[in-house]
Amino acid sequence: MSQENTTEDLYPLALLMDELKHDDVANRVNAVQKLDTIALALGSERTRTELIPFLQEVAQDDEDEVFAVLAEQLGHFVPLIGGYEHADILIPVLQVLAGTEEPIVRDKAVDSLNEIASQLSLEQIKSNFYPLIEELATAEWFSSRVSSTGLFQSIIVKVEDDLRHLLLSLYSKLVQDDGPMVKRAAATHLPKIIDLLTENPEKSNQNDWDLISSMFANLTNDKQDSVKFLSVDVFIAILSFFNSKNDKSHHQDLLNTALKLITDSSWRVRYMAADRFEQIALSFKDDQNQVNELIEPFLLLLKDNEGEVRKAIAKQLPGFCKLINKDIILEKILPQIEILSNDQSEIVRSALASQITGVTPLLEKDIVIEHLLPIFLTMLKDEYPEVKLNIISKLKVVNDVIGIELLTQSLLPAISELAKDKQWRVRLAIIEYIPLLAEQLGVSFFDEELGDLVLSWLWDSVYSIREAAVNNLEKLAEIFGSKWADDEIISRVLKSDSSTLNNFVYRLTSLFTLTRLVPSVDKPIVVNKILPFIEDLAVDQVPNIRFNVAKSYTTIAEALFHKDDKESIEFIDERILPIVETLKTDKDADVKYFASQSYDKIVALKAT
Repeated sequence: MSQENTTEDLYPLALLMDELKHDDVANRVNAVQKLDTIALALGSERTRTELIPFLQEVAQDDEDEVFAVLAEQLGHFVPLIGGYEHADILIPVLQVLAGTEEPIVRDKAVDSLNEIASQLSLEQIKSNFYPLIEELATAEWFSSRVSSTGLFQSIIVKVEDDLRHLLLSLYSKLVQDDGPMVKRAAATHLPKIIDLLTENPEKSNQNDWDLISSMFANLTNDKQDSVKFLSVDVFIAILSFFNSKNDKSHHQDLLNTALKLITDSSWRVRYMAADRFEQIALSFKDDQNQVNELIEPFLLLLKDNEGEVRKAIAKQLPGFCKLINKDIILEKILPQIEILSNDQSEIVRSALASQITGVTPLLEKDIVIEHLLPIFLTMLKDEYPEVKLNIISKLKVVNDVIGIELLTQSLLPAISELAKDKQWRVRLAIIEYIPLLAEQLGVSFFDEELGDLVLSWLWDSVYSIREAAVNNLEKLAEIFGSKWADDEIISRVLKSDSSTLNNFVYRLTSLFTLTRLVPSVDKPIVVNKILPFIEDLAVDQVPNIRFNVAKSYTTIAEALFHKDDKESIEFIDERILPIVETLKTDKDADVKYFASQSYDKIVALKAT
């Protein structure tokens, strides 16, 4: 090894130490981000003997920003210290970071510890990782106990029965901790532990499930709503366990527990039950009588006095309705949907609008027409834009049930009104729905009812609407063909009077529109109508228009060119390239840039 390389090898740690003494936190963060590079330079042995001890000192005294990066980096360090057999030396550093008060540092430390645990041997888990969990779980500071709740899942199905039972007993104490934050963390991670035991049934026994049942009972009876509402996810995980075993013996007891949670006095618990209602109902789907027992609780949630609860349950409508009889939907659910469509809370109406169309495939066409279509039309007139947008975005589902003709007859007045809505996002949603209507309506009906409307959007005051209108016309040209595009778009755009053409926005939008139509129309239309208009704009006084003209010529050349057609090549040489060459010498830098790009692309096209 050369003297130079030997010298370089001596310095990475010293440089890191110097950088970590810098007053600027950003510099120290940057230094820690280079840890993997430094470890590679040092080699695995020196990383273990020099770098890791140094990092343990760093973890005692610095800013949270530095700690967060350090915690994240160490999760990837196992290969850098020589493999899993040395992984336990990383644990002390991360244990310190897992005990800090800053949540983001703790979370990253827990993630890294879990990553390391996945690479440990069973012996290392027993001798190093379990003691770490025990020490954190019994620490005086709540922050350490919070972090401990996230570590059980990494080893719960790896260990033997006796150690797993010790782990669950320790976890049970965390579920009953005096600190609300600790209990919340334990409740949050418990479903994952249950899921792991469900996926690995050989790794659990009755004693384990007795402990889990006890934990669940403690959570459902907790005095604090912020803890109690998390029991809903625990309940769903327990349901999943019994279903995985095809064990129905506990289903009635579990159903009674579900009913208790759904009707809990705490609105937060009811909200959580409402938000997970479909998951809960699906767990009982094999017994229709048990599913039917959930109908009245479902209706109660739709009438709940808390808007957040009504919002959550509204989103469960299609999923739950799939599980119940059509007659019940008609007799009990639809009347409540109608009430909800006029709910005083806009967030409830918006949630309903996002899901209500999902009920239509479950019902007969005449029922949809009689009961649901009037609700759709009412919601399309809602004063809250989000409600209208959510209905519009899902109308294809309704179309599939009742057919476009009837839907259109009902919707056209609403579409015409929404096309002029003061909220541009509503206008945008209507534009995006137009191609679906066009495909189903046919050209004559479309022209009669919507022809003027689709062109009017080209001149909207909002750029996003004008852009969407151009996209819309391109799709319509693909649907209705070249002749329609010529008669209904190109001819009408080109007929504009001089006063209109004096408007810069009009000229630019016309350019965009005609250029986008080039690939969809016949070549004679491009040559005789579109190209002359673009040639006139090549000398426009506005640079923005000229450089867009330069870009347009690429599209035109691609549409006209055919390698076996000499006439097309001559046409490009005589009619297109000379103008693009002129634009290459334009006084405006942007025009020159785009003209040069266009020129190169056209020349390359001819060379193919």
